[in-house]
Amino acid sequence: MSAVEESKRLAAYTAVDKHILSHHKIIGIGSGSTVPYVVDRIVQQGTELNKDRVFIPTGFQSKELIISAKLALGDVDEYLTIDVTIDGADEVDPNLNCIKGGGACHLREKVLAEAAKTFIVVADYRKNSAYLGKNFTQGVPIEVVPFAYAKVLQNLREQLGSPNASLRMAKAKAGPVVTDNGNFVIDAPFSKDLVQDPASLLAKIKMLTGVVEVGLFCNIAQAAYFGNQDGSVTVKRAQESGVVEEYVAAL
Repeated sequence: MSAVEESKRLAAYTAVDKHILSHHKIIGIGSGSTVPYVVDRIVQQGTELNKDRVFIPTGFQSKELIISAKLALGDVDEYLTIDVTIDGADEVDPNLNCIKGGGACHLREKVLAEAAKTFIVVADYRKNSAYLGKNFTQGVPIEVVPFAYAKVLQNLREQLGSPNASLRMAKAKAGPVVTDNGNFVIDAPFSKDLVQDPASLLAKIKMLTGVVEVGLFCNIAQAAYFGNQDGSVTVKRAQESGVVEEYVAAL
């Protein structure tokens, strides 16, 4: 296992051990490359704990992980309140604001994040950033209805300060990426000045007609776990006084 994969595993295992407890029965499972380790650790908790739990996926990938692990599959239509959702992130700033949507699942991810009593982010050390857009340079993912994508692109470029906003194109098919909801995705890079206040930027983008959801997750996460190269885990937690940071030794 590579150092990056090991750091993902460490973050996921530590977060599950801390936040997926015996009394949690409705659990949201996010998307991305760290999430398989989340499911692995949940399975390791044993059949007795998991037999009365229901797991809600954010997309096709997490649905398949849940089914493959022989865990009970549910839907947010039926379970409107989730005990804990654990998800990955493309980048996290010091205030626990996140960019998500590199895998084009951010609409469903945000629904499950907001439905959860506790929302936890897990990632490797590369996603722990001084500000959004520093490492994840391809831009803020924006899900749009296909009918409106050209106009949204124009508005992003000419009104909101993202001149290099572009429609995300598929790599194994001709044409654009299509989300699980049948929509397109625009990737919109913004300058450091504009993304320093991600909540304000989020509000402006959401006001554009045709935008379904934006991959900026602001003031939602209670904690973020980052696996490090030395085997430790950096934990950032939201408290009333602000975000506090601590380190957990290797498992």
